[in-house]
Amino acid sequence: MKTTPVKGTNDYLPAEAALRDKLQAAILDVYKNHGFEHIITPAMEDAENLDKSDGGDNLNLIFKILKRGEKLERALADGGELSDMGLRYDLTLPLCRYYAANRANLPSPAKLIQCDRVWRAERPQKGRLREFMQCDIDIIGSSSPDCEVELITTTACALSAIGIGNFRVRVNDRALLRGVLLRAGFPAESLDTVCVSFDKLDKIGADGVVAELTEKCFEPAVIENFKSFLAACPIDIDRIGEFTDDETAAKRLSDIIASARALSDGKYDIVFDISLVRGQGYYTGAVFEIESVDFHGAICGGGRYDNLIGKFTGEPTPAVGFSIGFERIFSILSGAAVKDSSARVAVLYDEGDFIRAEKRARELRADYDVAIYERAKKMGKQLARLEERGFVGYSLPDGELRIFGQ
Repeated sequence: MKTTPVKGTNDYLPAEAALRDKLQAAILDVYKNHGFEHIITPAMEDAENLDKSDGGDNLNLIFKILKRGEKLERALADGGELSDMGLRYDLTLPLCRYYAANRANLPSPAKLIQCDRVWRAERPQKGRLREFMQCDIDIIGSSSPDCEVELITTTACALSAIGIGNFRVRVNDRALLRGVLLRAGFPAESLDTVCVSFDKLDKIGADGVVAELTEKCFEPAVIENFKSFLAACPIDIDRIGEFTDDETAAKRLSDIIASARALSDGKYDIVFDISLVRGQGYYTGAVFEIESVDFHGAICGGGRYDNLIGKFTGEPTPAVGFSIGFERIFSILSGAAVKDSSARVAVLYDEGDFIRAEKRARELRADYDVAIYERAKKMGKQLARLEERGFVGYSLPDGELRIFGQ
C-alpha cells in the first residue's frame, strides 16, 4: 500500500501542524475581536446547489460524490446522473445556503466567520492543491459600502497579526468594468469572455488582449474602441468616468478607497485596479485582492455577491466577503503570535460616521472584542438584542463605554 498522500494533498508533521494551528487561531482571534461570529458548514453540498452557484471555472473542478446503493444501481441502469453531492469548492456557496436556512436566528447584518477546508480537482502543481484551507469573513444583509471598508480593515489587521506586514490592497468594481465594456460596444452576453481576456492584461499586455479578442471574432470597430481604454491602463479612478457612464459605481468605489486609506494609518496602500476581475461569476459589485509585496502574488481575495443568496430564498440579499488564502500564508511564514480574546462590546454609529466608529473600536479592542453596527432608529430594542447575544456594553464613536446593567 502507498504511504504518500493523494496528489494535491499534504501530510503535516507535528511542528507544521502546530504552526497551522497557531496561524488559524491568530486569524480567528482577530476576526472575533472585530465582532465576527464563527459558524461551521458541512464539507458536502447538494450537486444542484454547486452546479447553479455561478462559480466560474471552479464548476469544472468539483469533486463529485457517487450515489449509493439502489440509487446508484438505478442511475447506472437508466443512464441517469451518477452523482447527487459534491465537495465544496469554496466557502461562499455553503454560507449562502446556511444563511438561507438559518437567517431567522441570525442578526442583521450577520457578520460571520468560516475557517475550513475546501476541495478543487486541480491539476496538482506548486501553489495549487486539491485540498486547502480558507479563512473567510462575510457580512450579509447590508448594502452599505462601509461593509467593504470593514472587511478590508479587518483582513489587514489579521495579516499584520500573523506577520505579513508589507502588502497592498487592489480594488475594482464589476459594475465599472461592465460599463467600460458596454460603452466600447461589446454585446452584454459576451462580457464574461471579454473579462477572461482582459484579466490577462498584466501577463500578456494590451497587444495580447487585443489578439485574443480578435481571435474570438469581435467586431474590429469594437476592439478599436477598447484599445483606447487599454492604452490608458493603469488608470486612476478619477479618470474612469471617461470610459463608463456608471457614476454611481465610481463614486461608491472612490468612497471605499478613501475610507480604507483613512483607516490604514499609512501601513498599507489601497489602489484602484480596473484590470482586477476575480474568477467567480457570482460577484456583482466591488472586488478586491491583497497581494504580498515581499513574496509576490495574491494572498487574499473577495467581493460583493448580492444575487447568490437569492437563488435559495427568492429574495434579494446583499452580501460581501473576504477570504485569506491560508496555504499561501502558511508557505511563507515561520510563526505567529496568538492574542487572548475577551468580552464583547459594540460601537454604534450613524450613517456617514464609520471612520470615527472604527477608530473608537480600535481604542476598545485592547480590552474587548468589538463589533461595529449602524445605530437603529429604535436604539432600545437594538441594545436589548445586543445584550441577549452576550454583549457586555456599547459605545458611540465619541462616547464612553456603557456597560449593560450599570
